[in-house]
Amino acid sequence: MANGNKKLELTWIGKNERTRTEPRILLEDPTKSFHAKKRYSEQDHYNNRIVYGDNLLGLKALEHEFSGKFKCIYIDPPFNTQQAFENYDDGLEHSIWLSLMRDRLELLKTLLHDNGTLFIHIDDNELGYLIALADEVFGRINRVSIITFKQGSATGHKSINPGCITNTNFLLMYCKKRSTWKPNRVFTKRERNVRYNQFIRNRNKGFENWEIIPLTHAFAEKNGIEPKSLKRLIPDLEKKMDEFVFENADSVVQLARPDYDSVSKDARRMIDESKENPSKIIHLSRDGYSDMYFLKGERIIFFRDTLKEIDGELVPGEPLTTLWDDIPSHNLHNEGDVDFPKGKKPEGLIKRCLEISTEIGDWVLDSFGGSGTTGAVAHKMGRQWIMVEMGEHCHTHIIPRLTNIINGSDLGGVSNAVNWKGGGGFRYFKLAPSLLKKDSFGNWIISEKYNPEMVAEAVCKLEGFQFDPSDTVYWIHGRSTEKDFIYVTTQSLGADELEKLSDEVGNGRTLLVCCGAFRIKDQNQFKNLTLKKIPKAELNKCEWGQDDYSLSIKELSEIELKETDKETEQTSLFEKAKDKKKVKK
Repeated sequence: MANGNKKLELTWIGKNERTRTEPRILLEDPTKSFHAKKRYSEQDHYNNRIVYGDNLLGLKALEHEFSGKFKCIYIDPPFNTQQAFENYDDGLEHSIWLSLMRDRLELLKTLLHDNGTLFIHIDDNELGYLIALADEVFGRINRVSIITFKQGSATGHKSINPGCITNTNFLLMYCKKRSTWKPNRVFTKRERNVRYNQFIRNRNKGFENWEIIPLTHAFAEKNGIEPKSLKRLIPDLEKKMDEFVFENADSVVQLARPDYDSVSKDARRMIDESKENPSKIIHLSRDGYSDMYFLKGERIIFFRDTLKEIDGELVPGEPLTTLWDDIPSHNLHNEGDVDFPKGKKPEGLIKRCLEISTEIGDWVLDSFGGSGTTGAVAHKMGRQWIMVEMGEHCHTHIIPRLTNIINGSDLGGVSNAVNWKGGGGFRYFKLAPSLLKKDSFGNWIISEKYNPEMVAEAVCKLEGFQFDPSDTVYWIHGRSTEKDFIYVTTQSLGADELEKLSDEVGNGRTLLVCCGAFRIKDQNQFKNLTLKKIPKAELNKCEWGQDDYSLSIKELSEIELKETDKETEQTSLFEKAKDKKKVKK
C-alpha cells in the first residue's frame, strides 16, 4: 500500500514525477520510403510506416490519428540486464527503467483497440516488476497469459553454467477489455498420437457393420505381410506408418472412456446403451457438431478430427498452450539477412502473436523496432504496420530488410509458410524538431524550422484536433467533430477579419482561432469563435517556460541513483536529475 492509497501497487523513486512531452508531428521523407513497382495482390498495403526517433515522442505523435486502432501491439523492450550490446545499451537504473516503461505502457493502452492484444517480450530479470506495473496500467483482470517461450537448448557454453541453465523468455499477454476481447483460436503442430491405434476396416459401410481391428494389422494387410514381421521387413516403419495413418485418417480411431458426468444427457444414455449391447455400435447425431459413436461404453474418436490446417498443411494439431517450445531459433541469424546479436526475435514468434490477435488488414504496432521483425512478419501476413525506432539500425537493418521483403527477394523466415511473393510498401517518417524555442532575448518563439503547414499541424495536435486542411476553405486546418474546426495562423487578426470569419463559420459550427495576436476589445464578441494566441497558448498547454528537467534515456542512464528502503525518504528522481543537467523541451 503506497502513501495512504487504499490499493496495492508497485512504488519506486520518481514514480510520481512525470516527463512532460511535447506532442510532435511526423515529417515524411519520400527518399527513404519504398513501394513495389507492381501490385501483387489485393492485400498489398502501402501506408505502413517506419518512424525514426524516440519511441515516447513517436507514440505521442501517433496518438491522435491511431488512438484505439491497433489490434496487436508487440514490444521487445530492453530487458535491463545491465549489459551493453552492439546495437543498444541494456543497463538502466531500475527506477528509471520502471518510469520509462510506465510512460510507454500508458500510451500503448491508448493506442490499443478495444479488442486488441498487447505482447510484451521480457526475460526473468524484470519479469516480476513488469507484471505488477502492467497490471496497474491495464488492470489485473486484463492480464490474459504469461507465456514461456523456449529460445534455445542447454548446449554449448551455457552447459557449463552452475545451477539451472536459462533457455527461456516470457511474453506477457494483455488485452484492453476482457469483456470484448475475442482472440483467434490457434493450433500448434504435434507428432502423431500413437493412442490412435485402431482401424475401421470397412469404413464405407454403415456404422452398424464396422469391423475394428488393430492399426498394425491394417497396415500389415496393406503390405501383404504378417503383423509380427513389420519391424523386420518394413524399412523406416514409423515414417511409413505415419503416411498410412494420414492417408486413412477417416478410418484410424481410438477408443476412449468419456467422463460420464461431463457429457450431455443424450451421450450418457448412449453410453449406457452401448454397455448393455457390447457387440453393437451406438450412434448419436448432433446438430452443428461431429456425430458420436460408442462401443462397449467407450467413445470412438477419429484421427481425422485431430487434423488442423497449419501453414497450408493438414497436420495433427492441438490448442495453443502457454508453453511455446516449437518455434525454431537455430537459423535465426539468417532471417531477414540482418545481424542483430542478442536482439533479433524469430519470425515464427511474431507470426504466432499475429495469428492470435489479428486478421488481414489489421493494424500492428512495434515501438521498439529493433531489427524490424514485427514489420517484416506483419507485411508478409497482409497486416498494416508501424514501427518506431531511434537507433541507427532503423536505416542499417529495418529499411533494407523491408525493402527486400517488398521486392520479393526475402524467402526466409515465414515466407514459405504464408506464401509470400512480394508487394506493398512503407512510408518513412522522422520526428519534427520542437515547435518552440527561445530567441536571443529569452523569449519563446516558433522555430524557423517550421513552415506554415507544419505549424498548423503541430497546433492541431496540441489542441486535440485532427489535422485535416480543406482544399477550398482557408480557415479549416483541422476538426474535432463535423461541426468544430480549427484555424491556425501566425498573423495578427483584427475585428474586421474576425467578423468575416464568424460570418463564414455561421450558426451551428464553432471555430478555434489560433493566431499570433488579435486586435479586439472583447475576446468573447463572436459566439462561434474561440481565440487563442500562439505561442502563448502552446506554452501553457505543454507547461513550457517552467523548469523542465525531462531527460533522454541516454542522459538518464548516466545518472547514478540509489534506491532506499526508507519509506520516509521519497527522493525525487528528477530532483536529482536537475542537479546533473538541465534540459529544456
